[in-house]
Amino acid sequence: MQKTPSRQRPAVALDTLQLDLPFEHAPAGAPAPLRGELPSPDSTKPAPLPEGVRLRRIVLGARALDYRFKRSARRTIGFCIDATGLTITAPRWVTIADIESAIVDKQSWILRKLAEWQTRVEERALPRIEWKDGAEFPFLGKTIRVSLNAAASALSFDAETNVLALALPALADAQQIKDRVQSWLQSEAKRIFGERLAVYAQKLGVEFRAYALSSAATRWGSCSSDGKIRLNWRLIHFPMSIIDYVVAHELAHLREMNHSPRFWRTVESIFPEFREARHTLKHHPPDLLPTL
Repeated sequence: MQKTPSRQRPAVALDTLQLDLPFEHAPAGAPAPLRGELPSPDSTKPAPLPEGVRLRRIVLGARALDYRFKRSARRTIGFCIDATGLTITAPRWVTIADIESAIVDKQSWILRKLAEWQTRVEERALPRIEWKDGAEFPFLGKTIRVSLNAAASALSFDAETNVLALALPALADAQQIKDRVQSWLQSEAKRIFGERLAVYAQKLGVEFRAYALSSAATRWGSCSSDGKIRLNWRLIHFPMSIIDYVVAHELAHLREMNHSPRFWRTVESIFPEFREARHTLKHHPPDLLPTL
């Protein structure tokens, strides 16, 4: 009699918005959680869903959790949380009972991430930054505060207090403050991206010919066949892990000028956490970045 392999339990990073749960074989006798198809609020006008996607509901304690469900040829159960809520993608042969047992098992992670995303949604309507003393903006995933000091001899940044001090009077013109901040952000982007490119190029054993910053509205990076790399300077707003993903992605194109499975294996060889970072960028709308 063949032995059923034990199910692996991968660790979940606190900032992860996507989780793949290995599921080699469905365990026998799994308990059936409370579940059922989720009816449309108006049965005569069902809400449109992508092809192959169903809306379902499971009761977790006193809470009813709605989620989107679809089948695929994948080998794992995928949990994805974004602006639409929870979406689960599972192999065709895995039963609903097994899938929702997995939901029960991961409910604390799911509910926590749903709450985090809701907070993001509520903060999406970001006002334009009011460029004055005390203005705040994101840098490497942290909030930086602007401090105006006419007595200072030059711009300075304190990484411990996250304060960017500008040598400007307290009532300096807003455009002047914005220009100083943007110039600093771009210079930091140029320096940091160059350092990360060198690190990951060495890991992959490739050489890039040159690199430059871009201000593209829809692309985070690009790599040409002659080894020239361009990286969007607005990446400097994100945590270093996101920058490293884009850097690894573009360098991998020096091996594979495509997005084939072989390309993604190349990315994974130098940046194993690429799936989480890719998901963050894919589901991070541009309007979450401050308007500079």
